[in-house]
Amino acid sequence: MSYDAIVLAGGAARRLGGADKPALSVGGRALLDRVLDACPDARTTVVVGDRRATARPVHWTREDPPGGGPVAALDAGLRRTTAELVLVLSADLPFLDRETVRALLAAPSAPAAPGRDAAPGRDAAPGRDGAMLRDPDGRDQPLVAAYRAEPLRREIALLAAEHGTLTGLPLRALTAELDLARVTSRPLASFDCDTWDDLAAARARIREHGSVLEQWITAVKSELGIDLTVDTKALLDLARDAAHGVARPAAPLTTFLVGYAAAHAAATGADPAQAVAEASRKAADLALRWADEAAADSAEQNGSG
Repeated sequence: MSYDAIVLAGGAARRLGGADKPALSVGGRALLDRVLDACPDARTTVVVGDRRATARPVHWTREDPPGGGPVAALDAGLRRTTAELVLVLSADLPFLDRETVRALLAAPSAPAAPGRDAAPGRDAAPGRDGAMLRDPDGRDQPLVAAYRAEPLRREIALLAAEHGTLTGLPLRALTAELDLARVTSRPLASFDCDTWDDLAAARARIREHGSVLEQWITAVKSELGIDLTVDTKALLDLARDAAHGVARPAAPLTTFLVGYAAAHAAATGADPAQAVAEASRKAADLALRWADEAAADSAEQNGSG
């Protein structure tokens, strides 16, 4: 679906002593880059904050005056977008994933809440004003959300007219009048880094035994600019067979050659995932034949001795 993305990256980070929070790293990658990786197919991506190097091109803007708070920052970002659907994210979500983003983008298409009247000047067509993530503890996360641009612009204009400024206004003043669906968060998707303890916890979680390989592969794919479904089990089985049946250094060299062969096949029109699977199968079969041959030779030598 077509959407624009706004990432708010201009907060003061007072609980981090004023550190440049979007540039802090988790798993060797800046928090901002990790958030940008969750929305790679946004038609336009606007980052509200000071310019910095990013892994992919974005548009930059800033609220006026800087430090005006989330509503003012959101308004500044919204002025640079044109899509009917806008994804809004904070820049401190190390575990936000593409599946969560897709769920948020799909949710506003659900029927509007029963009994809710259409706002003045708005058609009574089915659908919600947006969707907001709800964390596992039941707290709403208005900075992990997808909003329809028209009602969002309408509410911002009403707030500006009522208060004379958007500076310092809380997000709940903006979202209170919107009909928003709730999307239940996966365990870590809503985890944000507000303090040094949060950052340390994120860095520890990313290295936990049950998730380190998935996190590492995701980071490597982002760093290399590739989007490929990786059959981790098949590749690990291949590495094991090559290490045990041939020699330990054969494991990384074999998986490298599999990747090279798959890339060559993909360049000729093959499906990349299928190319990896086929190259892995061929290499694994070879490693097993190699091991069987060695075992047979060893048995023959032992028998003749």
